[in-house]
Amino acid sequence: MKPSAEAIAGAARAWLGTPYRHQASTLGAGCDCLGLVRGVWRTLYGGEPVTMPNYSADWREAGRCEGLLEAAEALMERAEGEPRAGRLVLFRLQRTLPPRHCGIMIAPDRFIHAQEAIGVVEANMGENWRRRVAGVFAFPEIES
Repeated sequence: MKPSAEAIAGAARAWLGTPYRHQASTLGAGCDCLGLVRGVWRTLYGGEPVTMPNYSADWREAGRCEGLLEAAEALMERAEGEPRAGRLVLFRLQRTLPPRHCGIMIAPDRFIHAQEAIGVVEANMGENWRRRVAGVFAFPEIES
């Protein structure tokens, strides 16, 4: 059975207010955008999907690595259509670079993400974010 959009959104909302901390994934203490997704994954599935390699604080600009997209494609299911509640969304921060940011949709026009200097926040999925969407993914089925 797949986790419901409500369960995913609820797990993401629990992280609201968590400060931004590079490479962290600890509810209330700190996380980055990937750490937020890892924390929601642990809530849904009980553990980490893979061992995380270290990545530099400037990973968004460094090289042409497609690591975030490759991980999403390996662990999740690509979803067709517009982003909707319960989906992982990958963003390109610059048009010519691979996706380097992610968030979790909680409504058709709202998502939760970890932003540097701000922490985990709920944001509008306005045109500025929509044009940066590089992939939409569904969380996989929960194994029993």
